[in-house]
Amino acid sequence: MLTTKDTKSEVAELTVLGQMGLTNHEQIVFCNDNETGLKAIIAIHNTVLGPALGGTRMWPYKTEAEALNDVLRLSRGMTYKASVAGLNLGGGKAVIIGDARQHKTEALMRRFGKFVDNLGGKYITAEDVGMGAKDMEYIRMETKHVTGIPQSLGGSGDPSPVTAYGVYMGMKAAAKERWGSDSLGGKKVAVQGVGNVGSNLVAFLVKEEAKVFVTDIFEDRLTEIKKNHPAVEIVSGETILDLDVDIYAPCALGATVNNESLQRLKCSIICGAANNQLANEKEHGEQVMKKGILYAPDFVVNAGGLINVNSEVVGYGRDHSMSLAKNIYDTTLHIFALSKSENIPTYLAANRLAEQRIAGVAKIRQTR
Repeated sequence: MLTTKDTKSEVAELTVLGQMGLTNHEQIVFCNDNETGLKAIIAIHNTVLGPALGGTRMWPYKTEAEALNDVLRLSRGMTYKASVAGLNLGGGKAVIIGDARQHKTEALMRRFGKFVDNLGGKYITAEDVGMGAKDMEYIRMETKHVTGIPQSLGGSGDPSPVTAYGVYMGMKAAAKERWGSDSLGGKKVAVQGVGNVGSNLVAFLVKEEAKVFVTDIFEDRLTEIKKNHPAVEIVSGETILDLDVDIYAPCALGATVNNESLQRLKCSIICGAANNQLANEKEHGEQVMKKGILYAPDFVVNAGGLINVNSEVVGYGRDHSMSLAKNIYDTTLHIFALSKSENIPTYLAANRLAEQRIAGVAKIRQTR
């Protein structure tokens, strides 16, 4: 199992193959192009269920080791996400090292598309943090192995609304489990990160008359949220962790549920769109359970985006994608039930559910 910042130094001491061995990754591709400035890593975790589909994230990682650790954790999460969602997809992810607001160009995107194409369909890319439908359009110029292209070109466009809807459904399921009613009206929700997914989630919450608090590292995002939803309260920086709220919804980068934040969080539920919210899956998954906080596993509730782009592969319809994302409500409740019946943390219940399906399909393929 890959860890996070709490044991990151231990992971960094391993060779690349050693890190791959921790989670049984199949393949890693390092991409470099001096002319465009592209520096990227593509990680393919598991293709038992099908080709590895997962978004590309562009972020100014401080080191290559940090980028590698992130892409390994993210791609593993995609395997579990696809499995629990019942999709015939494997898990993969890509990261581009750079500031999306400064370093992104058409040439860089298209060069990345060439690297994706060289994998021959084993990896299918899509949007993630720092990327948009226009970027997918550029990548599509170089490879057919991309989803999330603009609707004007026959694609599904931005998957964020479907991702947000799935998180919203997971949040309502968590409310049902914790309080006996799935109504979020009047509940206090702290949303950390209001990018494409977070802002859509805020819209769902405001519509249901929840009391919403938001923060983000980009001021223009906060300005836009306040313009669209005047009742939302803006909170500065990490002080959002100190609020006395009902639900904490991490919707930016991962690892925000860690040793420090667990000393500060005052919430009954953790449910958000960010990937890899638990800094250390085992350690912090158990701590959350001991503190009496109900954790809705991230790869379960944020599967709406993957459901959406998968629908693009098999024949797209936004209404159909939204109806499939609605099923996240029942899946989340099922995982809570497994957690209670086996007296295990919710993350572990979700992991086991994913692993059982993968193992079952692997056995079927071995008998052919």
